[in-house]
Amino acid sequence: MSKDIKSVEHSPKIHQRNDPQPVNDRTFFIDASNQSLTAIPLEIFTFTELEEVHLENNQIEEIPQEIQRLKNIRVLYLDKNNLRSLCPALGLLSSLESLDLSYNPIFSSSLVVVGFLHALRELRLYQTDLKEIPVVICKNLHHLELLGLTGNHLKCLPKEIVNQTKLREIYLKRNQFEVFPQELCVLYTLEIIDLDENKIGAIPEEIGHLTGLQKFYMASNNLPVLPASLCQCSQLSVLDLSHNLLHSIPKSLAELRKMTEIGLSGNRLEKVPRLICRWTSLHLLYLGNTGLHRLRGSFRCLVNLRFLDLSRNHLDHCPLQICALKNLEVLGLDDNKIGQSLKELYIENNHLEYLPISLGSMPNLEVLDCRHNLLKQLPDAICQAQALKELQLEDNLLTHLPENLDSLVNLKVLTLMDNPMEEPPKEVCAEGNEAIWKYLKENRNRNIMATKIQAWWRGIMVRKGFGKFGELLKPRKKGKISPKDKKGKKDVKGKPGKGKKK
Repeated sequence: MSKDIKSVEHSPKIHQRNDPQPVNDRTFFIDASNQSLTAIPLEIFTFTELEEVHLENNQIEEIPQEIQRLKNIRVLYLDKNNLRSLCPALGLLSSLESLDLSYNPIFSSSLVVVGFLHALRELRLYQTDLKEIPVVICKNLHHLELLGLTGNHLKCLPKEIVNQTKLREIYLKRNQFEVFPQELCVLYTLEIIDLDENKIGAIPEEIGHLTGLQKFYMASNNLPVLPASLCQCSQLSVLDLSHNLLHSIPKSLAELRKMTEIGLSGNRLEKVPRLICRWTSLHLLYLGNTGLHRLRGSFRCLVNLRFLDLSRNHLDHCPLQICALKNLEVLGLDDNKIGQSLKELYIENNHLEYLPISLGSMPNLEVLDCRHNLLKQLPDAICQAQALKELQLEDNLLTHLPENLDSLVNLKVLTLMDNPMEEPPKEVCAEGNEAIWKYLKENRNRNIMATKIQAWWRGIMVRKGFGKFGELLKPRKKGKISPKDKKGKKDVKGKPGKGKKK
């Protein structure tokens, strides 16, 4: 399951935003990202009205004292540079609201300066090798709404984090938490918690206090159970529990009526939790590698599903419930056991443009109904489905049939009406299977004979010394003469020969 943390458009040059500029032509925005800069250009500090500066993805090693001239700056992105320390002047930017220092090898002690940025609302420190958060940040920054700490070495949060009474988003993915940070349960303004890829073994019952929580990411941890109190997070719409140790989900979670996305892949569920089928607002459902053998009948109630992952399970047939999911756009059924016992497959009245080559690995398939689709060709692999008795293809966009389709010796019914057929032609198709088989066989023999004649001719040319076999295979370029012509050309009457005078 994907999460957008921050997205910034990069530009190859320093440029001003295309927004209408004030009449006094002051500069408010500069983008100097991706420029291989080793230092911040001093010219930037002459634009004292600047409000937003992008310097990410360079090789900047220090922030000069001149940074204090940017009294009006609100947004400063310095991520993906080589900063190790922060100058004290950075703490004088009293208007700064968003600061990104991610992917820098910053010394933890140097981050104390950030604690003086009292107006800060967004602080991103992704992958900065932090082992602990400086207490001064939690004590002094009372307006933080977003705190990004993904990819560090944190094992706990300072108790002073409870001062962040306006915090809405906290990202703690890929750290070293073994215990759920209890302090988060008193930050009642939290809307997004990301604790993916840690080592947490339990979620406390106090999680239910976060009634405004909307997105909760706990994938790739060690959770064997979930707290029933999670149902009190009534605003929850996204819940990722993939790759944990879950065998079931508390029935109380059925009360979460706003769920639109849930990830359960990689757990040992063995059957679809009944309560999931009550979340009729679900758009995305991840159930890959959960030990499923079948779907519940009530699965058909998930009529708003757009994405469904059922890969790497034990399904031996395509579940009929899926046919009721009219809004489904993406379906993952790879690495199951479908096809081993499947005898009939009906996929008519869709918008299919091609069929999977895996049809050839269905040894028991007898009926394939593909009517009223947009098929332009059939895969050659379909000729391997030797048990096929009925193949319905009318009302598609087919122009050719596979050359060896007549190898399907058990095929009794083949319908091709309302297709723009060329090979075989429509008049042949109208005569039935025997005429089609005869045409395919004769056409195949003609191709074989043409190949033999071509090979014979090339052999003659080689034996007569008109070139190597490889050269004969090359297409003749325009304006070039043949090997024979190179040896000598007879004079044509009325025209001088090569090398002759007029």
